[in-house]
Amino acid sequence: MSLNDFAKQLIKNFPLGFVATVSEEGLPSLSPKGTFFVLDDETIAFAEIRSPNTMKNIAHQPKVEVNFIDIWLRKGVRVFGGTEICERGTDDFNDIINIWEAPFPALAPRINAIVKVKAERVRLMTTPPYDDGVTEEEMIATYKKKWGEIYS
Repeated sequence: MSLNDFAKQLIKNFPLGFVATVSEEGLPSLSPKGTFFVLDDETIAFAEIRSPNTMKNIAHQPKVEVNFIDIWLRKGVRVFGGTEICERGTDDFNDIINIWEAPFPALAPRINAIVKVKAERVRLMTTPPYDDGVTEEEMIATYKKKWGEIYS
């Protein structure tokens, strides 16, 4: 399934994705990954730096869901799909590591693998005020005020 323009822009602006996996015990596991990029119309990827539990869970069950949220608009996307692991030292890894080297120069040498997620389902998420007619501009104003109060 293709990522729409909203999903691509959201991931570009807010590359922190929350990756949901399933453990060998069948328990849900959620882990934030702040290194996501859109590779093409159907594929997103993150750099695995220190995520042994996520990697163990993916080895057990390669399907994941990743959630991205625009905290100002209170809109997001859910991307569900299968994973492909590109280990450091392989041709697949070497073909794409350059995407992470410029924005993450200190982290790039510590990247153990690149985890690709091929989108099988992409779903928009919105907050209930949109159901009542709130506009994006109103949401941004509300959350600018809220975050300003928290961090001023």
